[in-house]
Amino acid sequence: MTPRLLFALVPFVFACRTATVPIASDPAPSSTASETNPSAVEGASEFTVQKTNVGTGAGHAGNGTPLVPAPGHALAAFAEGCFWGSENTFRHVAGVVATAVGYSGGHTKSPSYEDVCTHTTGHAETVLVEYDPARVAYAKLLRAFWDTHDPTTLNRQGPDFGDQYRSEIFTFTPDQEREARASLADEQKSYGRPITTRIEPMGPFYIAEEYHQQYDEKTGRESCPLPRRHGS
Repeated sequence: MTPRLLFALVPFVFACRTATVPIASDPAPSSTASETNPSAVEGASEFTVQKTNVGTGAGHAGNGTPLVPAPGHALAAFAEGCFWGSENTFRHVAGVVATAVGYSGGHTKSPSYEDVCTHTTGHAETVLVEYDPARVAYAKLLRAFWDTHDPTTLNRQGPDFGDQYRSEIFTFTPDQEREARASLADEQKSYGRPITTRIEPMGPFYIAEEYHQQYDEKTGRESCPLPRRHGS
């Protein structure tokens, strides 16, 4: 079954997704919003996720504390809709050494998932990526970002609506900003509609609740954003 057909099977939602693997010490929200569940769809075996050897806790992420990569490593951060599937994307890029999901780009401190789901905090669901520049170029991370979501849909990816699902690149250095802006300009040539992706310097990053971390590896299934490749 193609990703576009999958979109048609999923109702549009405006609130939190419901996790299927709550951690006993950190229960998932009891939201009624739906979640894409490929395991319930015929032919779902193609969506199976294997655990990786990639680390966790990228940049020593905490509750808005300074982000510090290990010596010789660098950080990048991307928002492209639901962070469950987005994190899984980057954990399969060679040269990525650790990831974490959390909330960035907002105006309130220490938001919870439920807070972000109200669409009043301004935060985006964000994947923090720690990588080894000797093994993977920032350009390749940008390529993974563009290839796994639709950057032309404002505050929306598939069935998920709201500013937490926006497309955004958070940069850590002037060089990253220049490269991201050049990449966006080049990517725009492939689309008939304007790209809505924001680019801004990284601010405070608030790590998400434990049950969100490496969610797809915990469930063994791809969740969201639904798989989408450039040109599909």
